[in-house]
Amino acid sequence: MSMSEKNETVNMNVMIAERNYPLKVLKADEERMHGAVKLVNDRIKEYQQKYEGKDKQDYMAMCLLNFAVEQMSAQATYNENDRLLEEKLQQLEETLSGSSE
Repeated sequence: MSMSEKNETVNMNVMIAERNYPLKVLKADEERMHGAVKLVNDRIKEYQQKYEGKDKQDYMAMCLLNFAVEQMSAQATYNENDRLLEEKLQQLEETLSGSSE
């Protein structure tokens, strides 16, 4: 894929909670965007079944909050894994420098 292809954008229309949203996205992200739209709509359907009688905005807000919590949890896990990796690398460096003396 050339650099110009990586920067190529496409227009697309997505339907979230029965509302159409026109978007311009990188061509490379088009498939991922479709997957994200499906994930959002599936989550909204779950909330509609679990909490009947709310309006679409309530379901979308619940979905957004849930995704934010998931993202924060993933970031905390990433940070912890990064910290553990740094510790292991430091231990390895100490072991290697100790064995060369």
